[in-house]
Amino acid sequence: KRKMFVICSAGETGVNVTDLLSNAADLTIERNPACKPKPDPSTLLFGKQFSDHMLTISWSEKGGWEAPEIKPFQNLSLHPATSALHYSIELFEGMKAFRGFDNHIRLFRPMLNMERMHRSAERSCLPLFDKNELLECIKKLVEVDQEWVPYSQTASLYIRPTFIGTEPSLGVARPGKAMIFVIVGPVGPYFATGSFNPVSLLADPSFVRAWKGGVGAYKMGGNYGPTIAVQNEAQKRGCQQVLWLYEEEEQITEVGTMNLFIYWTNTKGERELVTPPLDGIILPGVTRQSLLDLSRSWGEFKVTECTVNMKELLDALDAGRVLEMFGAGTACVVCPVGSLLYKGKTYQIPTMQNGPDLAKRFYTELTDIQVSLLHV
Repeated sequence: KRKMFVICSAGETGVNVTDLLSNAADLTIERNPACKPKPDPSTLLFGKQFSDHMLTISWSEKGGWEAPEIKPFQNLSLHPATSALHYSIELFEGMKAFRGFDNHIRLFRPMLNMERMHRSAERSCLPLFDKNELLECIKKLVEVDQEWVPYSQTASLYIRPTFIGTEPSLGVARPGKAMIFVIVGPVGPYFATGSFNPVSLLADPSFVRAWKGGVGAYKMGGNYGPTIAVQNEAQKRGCQQVLWLYEEEEQITEVGTMNLFIYWTNTKGERELVTPPLDGIILPGVTRQSLLDLSRSWGEFKVTECTVNMKELLDALDAGRVLEMFGAGTACVVCPVGSLLYKGKTYQIPTMQNGPDLAKRFYTELTDIQVSLLHV
């Protein structure tokens, strides 16, 4: 059976690799004496509110990893020459904790996040860490702030592990100091339109998110900041998100900060779920992998990771072969696409007219797993 979630319980331990990250058993906890009131889950926005505590783990080339600390939520003190501030030597992750109907708190496939974070650290020239030990520290933080996990089936606790180079030097080099910190906070729907309403996309080939040989497959802040101007341009043109294209062939890559899926009838007359392959410009999303795992386990239609370009998509739309199109990610889970603006013309995507049966099924099964209604 697939291990789709991990229960945050004290009985789950990782492998000791103390030369890579201090043992989670060495973790110290300083309780916040002034805890804040918990917000009403129905009023939550995304990323605006934070819990009472945070996790920090410091590293230096001379001393290695220091003992992990959970302490009251507070500002960081950084030297003005900190390498993360000047050269983006940093990375982050995004994961969630859910309160189930049985009141148990669960993390959704957290080791996939740890593995991706580890790969990003290697690419960023940041020190390596033991994935199991870091996960144990994160689970302890969630345990300390467990009352911040919303008593709601439509809200969750968002977990943001971040890894920064803290070397106080203007030299462009591998940092001799670094820090992992983790903050958490309750969140509602990522998009203002709600948890399952269609979004409109701008597809403009003059903008590129990532390129071969670059860092598009890693979760670094430098992949996100430069997209804000394009997002603003999309909004000026009446669209909510950006469909990122690549090269002269206009390969479809990602949608906003999400992985993209197309459910269609292919040219052979087969029902097929298609998503772009992990070729170095696509972020290997946890939700992306979960949708692939679920659909392959059903065995009801063809599932393909392959390149799709704009011409192929437009031809399929003209022929009436596109059934659904949706994004997928930790923040939004599954987000249907309703329309596409490309070279001045708006194309209607019939996602909602087709149920959307598949997108809703994915959304329901994933969220049921996360809140323990469905066991796999």
